[in-house]
Amino acid sequence: MNTAILEQLRDGQLAGARHLKLACGLTEFPREIFDLADTLEVLDLSGNALTSLPHDLPRLRKLRILFASNNPFTELPPVLGECESLSMIGFKANRIRHVSGGALPPQLRWLILTDNDVDALPPEIGERPNLQKLMLAGNRLRSLPETMAACSRLELLRIAANRLDALPDWLLHLPRLAWLAYAGNPLNAMREQMALAHAPSPDIDWHTLALGQTLGEGASGVTHRATRLLRDGHPVEAVAVKLFKGAVTSDGLPELEMAACLQAGAHPNLIPVLGKATGHPQGEHGLVMELIPPSLRNLAGPPNLDSCTRDVYAPDVRFDRPVALQIARGIASAARHLHARGIMHGDLYAHNILHDGAGHVLLGDFGAASLHDIGDPDQAQALERIEVRAFGCLLEELAQRLVGQGHDRAAGFEALTADCFAQQVGMRPSFDEIVERLDALGD
Repeated sequence: MNTAILEQLRDGQLAGARHLKLACGLTEFPREIFDLADTLEVLDLSGNALTSLPHDLPRLRKLRILFASNNPFTELPPVLGECESLSMIGFKANRIRHVSGGALPPQLRWLILTDNDVDALPPEIGERPNLQKLMLAGNRLRSLPETMAACSRLELLRIAANRLDALPDWLLHLPRLAWLAYAGNPLNAMREQMALAHAPSPDIDWHTLALGQTLGEGASGVTHRATRLLRDGHPVEAVAVKLFKGAVTSDGLPELEMAACLQAGAHPNLIPVLGKATGHPQGEHGLVMELIPPSLRNLAGPPNLDSCTRDVYAPDVRFDRPVALQIARGIASAARHLHARGIMHGDLYAHNILHDGAGHVLLGDFGAASLHDIGDPDQAQALERIEVRAFGCLLEELAQRLVGQGHDRAAGFEALTADCFAQQVGMRPSFDEIVERLDALGD
């Protein structure tokens, strides 16, 4: 328990602070925080034992961002709705059952209620015009308020691992929705079970894998370098093994990420999956994948608190036009392949793309992926067109970073991006059309 920062706060050493993080077993809101009322913009109270916030919280008049994850709150504090500058709220992994309309501040842009017990959202959520990012995975929602049809700025929605029997029609027509995750609901249960049970990839015995160094860790699991062995113990190949955690992530359930990866099959622009690891001594789920050379790196970094839904690129990132076209075509081709197999990636972002600097790309991270019924052409088309908007964001970002000057360098990019951004979802091109248009731009 780190109490040093709390002691500094009480001693007045943090005067003028704009950011404050306190994680020291708090059971009550420290009144000394109000000494920062004229400057405090970001307050992080995650990892404490708080169940309420003070009635005069709006005294923190500059407060824009409040995190209170991993606390035992049972309702979203109504006082939040009185904080005029508050735009981002994060109450992940609490015990929240009740969310009142009065708890939603007028400037709400980003709301995180992942891994709680929320069974209903208030209709007032549709009256927050700035709402851009809504993360609700791992709750008990059986429906979404019809008023959300008015959420014209909503771009990212996570509703995986709830109790939804269907996706509402209005959801498929939100004009800016680009990143949607809905796996782990009754509406998809049978399809997901079939994907896990009848995966085209082979089973790989855990005892033939020798784990090495950790390559990376994300919300859904840990990836290790490993050696795959023959029965006589001789090494066959270096591979990567991802072991999935059991907890709900911001995107959904780890085992359903595995189902989507297995369902995806082979494509030159997807990280190759060699098989499903079976026989783990603790019963953990795992995937065996081809080891990606270190020369491939992430195209961008994930969104930050300010960019909200858009990736963050290094300032010096630039692309030659042929390289940008090859990147775009590779991802469009991968997305076309996925949707033909009834898979929505759900997180089609530059930060989930590995590239070699010359145009070769691999799309990874299926943590937000959802399966859909290709036998329902209307819904399948609508879901594909939602993902097309995400691709439009990528295309726009590539065009903004093209080497050279003048309009000609981005010729063709603007028109295709505009079509991907069409407000009417059904007016956007399919990924099949996008691949054809990108091929034409490269001629």
